[in-house]
Amino acid sequence: TAEELSTKLSISLDKAQRILDLTLRGSASHSAWLMFMLPRLILARDLLSKDGVIFISIDDNEQSNLKLLCDDIFGEECFLGNVVRATGQTTGQDSGGLGSSFDYILVYSRNENFELNGLELTEKDKRRFQGQDDNGLYAYDQLRKTGSNDKREDRPNLYYGIKDPDGNILYPTASVGYDSRWRVEKKSYEKLVSSNLILWRKTTRNNKEIWWPYVKYYLDGRTKRPSPLWNDLEGNKKAAREIRELFNGKKVFDFPKPLDLLSRIIEIASDKDGVFLDFFGGSSTTAHALLKKNSEDDGNRRFILVQWQENCSEDSEAYNEGYKTIDEIGIDRIKRAAKKIAAENPLFHGDLGFRHFMLKEPSRVALEKIIKFDKHTAFGDNTLMDEFGVPTILTTWLERDGYGLTSDYHSLDLGGYTAYYIDKHLYLINPDLTDDAVAILLDKYQTEASFNPQNVVIYGYSFGWNELQSLKDSLQTVQAGEKNLRINFEIRY
Repeated sequence: TAEELSTKLSISLDKAQRILDLTLRGSASHSAWLMFMLPRLILARDLLSKDGVIFISIDDNEQSNLKLLCDDIFGEECFLGNVVRATGQTTGQDSGGLGSSFDYILVYSRNENFELNGLELTEKDKRRFQGQDDNGLYAYDQLRKTGSNDKREDRPNLYYGIKDPDGNILYPTASVGYDSRWRVEKKSYEKLVSSNLILWRKTTRNNKEIWWPYVKYYLDGRTKRPSPLWNDLEGNKKAAREIRELFNGKKVFDFPKPLDLLSRIIEIASDKDGVFLDFFGGSSTTAHALLKKNSEDDGNRRFILVQWQENCSEDSEAYNEGYKTIDEIGIDRIKRAAKKIAAENPLFHGDLGFRHFMLKEPSRVALEKIIKFDKHTAFGDNTLMDEFGVPTILTTWLERDGYGLTSDYHSLDLGGYTAYYIDKHLYLINPDLTDDAVAILLDKYQTEASFNPQNVVIYGYSFGWNELQSLKDSLQTVQAGEKNLRINFEIRY
């Protein structure tokens, strides 16, 4: 609603209504598209961690508009670059304009000091490292600055004399005779010398042989700065083949992203423990690439994918294969990809699973119950239990208590009554907790050394006052026993 949008974006009600009017109109204009993107990108920015980075894929049609919008939302100082990616598409022959075989990825960080990770060196890159000493293979560059801003007047403090191996004083003079400058200041040069990173080689200047300094850098652990031109990756045609192979040759999804593309983004975006969010899950290429990357470097990256339940066309191969919605394709791809990764990497024992959550709006009745909540009349009201279900309530509590969305809790059978526990918490959600169930629970506390949940969390809708009091009285005896546990009771609604 306009009211909700106004609150979320801190804008006036009139402006919020104008945004909604444009987006709901279905207009294909640039203005409507920008209005559609504005609130989503603001929310995306707010979801980013302090060291977060966002990659936004876009084509020619709105690339320039998106750049201006993102400069405003994320800040120009947080712009990391515009990746130009070769898609591998063939351009038409009949058009009078220029063909397009590229799309773009705008990259912004949450923090202006953020730095992307370097990429692994290719075999071609490694061929530069021809030198070798006790520290390994190395390459070298001139100590003198070359290229732009290489003159003495550009950085006067970087013009100074150093001693060559024969004890002569050497200045950074270019081969064409003008005064140049060194790459580093004097103090940094002395550190390079003490670290044995200065390499002296003989060269000829003006028909005279002289010593000339170079800076060594070693192959071990070296990466390279990502280029903004990504034409070394496989294009969209390979992406189509990749998903066909997973689905037994069936074309279940149009225009998937290539695994290589997402793998590179994952590599340069964060460390091995990063959390990746994809707003448009689609065929789950992001999840596939992330799990594959984890299996290659023993990472522990996690993913969150969001996908609307968009219907598959009834005349599509996906529909004929039994997929009714796009998210069903994405879910099945993760399962198939995980199976393939496990088969190809038998020594990898990382997490290849996922949890599936559905977003659903509460009914009006449930919302009224929540808004007008009164714990004195709540007992026996099963409205929320029936609507949300035990798994939803339990998952909410596990997340609240710090166990996350993928915790491994245990179901506990107490003579026909099901309770749930993990670590220090015991959850009693279901109604009809009998005296026999309480007796079994008490016995478990007293006889099983490893069973020690100290926090008993109770779903207030399911328990009357007498049941709660009986439970508390029974568990008081645990505090007096050998374990001498202090049990905390918490009632939640």
